[in-house]
Amino acid sequence: MTPVGFIGLGQIGTEMARRLLDWPAGLVVHDARPEAMTPLTDAGAEAASSPRDLAERAGIISVMVRDDAQVDEVLAGPSGILASASPGAVVAIHSTITDATAERLAGLAQPYGVSIVDAPVSGGAVGAQHGTLAVLAGGGAEAIERCRAPFGHWANHVMHAGPPGAGTRAKVARNLLHFVAFSAAAEAQRLAEAAGIDLTELGAVVRHSDAVTGGPGAIMLRPTTAPMAADDGLRPILGHARDLGTKDLGLAIELGDRLGVELPLARHALDNLESDLGLGKPGTEEA
Repeated sequence: MTPVGFIGLGQIGTEMARRLLDWPAGLVVHDARPEAMTPLTDAGAEAASSPRDLAERAGIISVMVRDDAQVDEVLAGPSGILASASPGAVVAIHSTITDATAERLAGLAQPYGVSIVDAPVSGGAVGAQHGTLAVLAGGGAEAIERCRAPFGHWANHVMHAGPPGAGTRAKVARNLLHFVAFSAAAEAQRLAEAAGIDLTELGAVVRHSDAVTGGPGAIMLRPTTAPMAADDGLRPILGHARDLGTKDLGLAIELGDRLGVELPLARHALDNLESDLGLGKPGTEEA
């Protein structure tokens, strides 16, 4: 058991670090803003004057700063972690950076005997508060295993995506779905608004039903995007989803035409639903 360190006490980082206050070997924190450390040090954490100071005391270190440049400075700057970290230390980078930065820093840390895990998180500040974040981790198996116990204080799902850089690539794909869905939600709102529907009430229904069904992630059940075999057990389930989607998208497009609302995402979805579900285009189900 070794002390854990946490660098970067913003909105999410503070909540993650707060859940580590009961870590048996102790918590060491650092932020460029001294006042950000006060609530945690008042609760029992130790303050570090710099990332270098923190690395002298902690064997597993979480970094939750803003961007690639700040991660670089925290890791490899004059007062950075690598200036004092002991061989065997693990640094988990929770910031959403580029996969190239994660790979480069992993190579830079290797001569020091320090393992880098790129471990962006999904779930936001609310997930951090409740300990229900998901972690998308890239790194060596041993390093990630060492991180599982501290991660377990603020997360309840850890995905080992692959080597350094893979966690970031997984997070980029996950966020692609998140933000494209915002555009789909906006298109749905335009249609509902033109039809005289209360948008806030509709939003409550969407959040309620997605919490039950899993939302768009409900179809992410297969290990490949290639067309499925004719005897795949998921074919009847996804075929049913295609049939419902084809009907409902058609109804939406017809309503949009009557109300003068353009629905380009709905038309794209209708044109591609068959192949997007892995069923192939009509007549190619055997592919």
